[in-house]
Amino acid sequence: MGEYKITILVTGANGQLGRELIGFSDQRFRIIGFGRLELDVTNLAQCRAVVAEVHPDAIIHAGAYTAVDKAETDADEAYRVNAIGTRNLTIAANEIGAKLCYVSTDYVFDGMGSLPYNEYDNTNPQSVYGKSKRAGEVLLQSLSQRYFIVRTSWVYGKYGNNFVKTMLKLASERDSLSVVHDQVGSPTYTYDLGRFLIELVQTEAYGIYHASNTETCTWYEFAQAIFEESGLSTKVEPCSTDQFPRPAPRPAYSVMDHSAIRQNGFSQLRPWREGLKAFLIDLNS
Repeated sequence: MGEYKITILVTGANGQLGRELIGFSDQRFRIIGFGRLELDVTNLAQCRAVVAEVHPDAIIHAGAYTAVDKAETDADEAYRVNAIGTRNLTIAANEIGAKLCYVSTDYVFDGMGSLPYNEYDNTNPQSVYGKSKRAGEVLLQSLSQRYFIVRTSWVYGKYGNNFVKTMLKLASERDSLSVVHDQVGSPTYTYDLGRFLIELVQTEAYGIYHASNTETCTWYEFAQAIFEESGLSTKVEPCSTDQFPRPAPRPAYSVMDHSAIRQNGFSQLRPWREGLKAFLIDLNS
């Protein structure tokens, strides 16, 4: 008899985090990914059927409605996916006794603070996207006894579109760029986040976690670091959020305190600049 494998079902398997997670499959655990076409989380009957068939030990729910600006005019769909979809998966997970890990966001906070948000701070989402993700958290907490909620921020990785890839693309087209310097947060590399999620769901340490790469920067400082680490001479000019109005408000301060990681004995994710270096090496290899 071989070593026992745990089975982890991943939703949002075509997204940037989902695709990263599937890459972790090895002898110790089997990771089975479902994209929206194979598993529509808004369909309760389908959630029940798929979860019953796969019978995972844990589900990492990385699928979400993430179009932050579009959500402002498409609230029903954002809630249908982020709230109802999470409820449906919770019901399905409960039926087979599976753990459920829901990937949430810094957008559940108003971003008006000046101290890192801890897991138990009151939420106060300002955008429809943030409110719909918070609604998913509340449904999961009220319906499940075996849940993890992992809030993260400023996610990037080798799959899908993200800030790092956008900056590299713009650098190839222009000599200088303006990037906002009045929003502070922690960039998070999908590889580091994914590794933490897989470690987490193998435990019984249920609850809310804040997980991002450590240390902080503004988007402007992040852009500067991307060009420095890539050896590009693109000039970056700082600007304010007001100069780039968007339909959905962005949190000005979304630094999160990782108290649950510390209290439950997990390892902190590495500093964001180290994660960025590793990502750029991986991207260019």
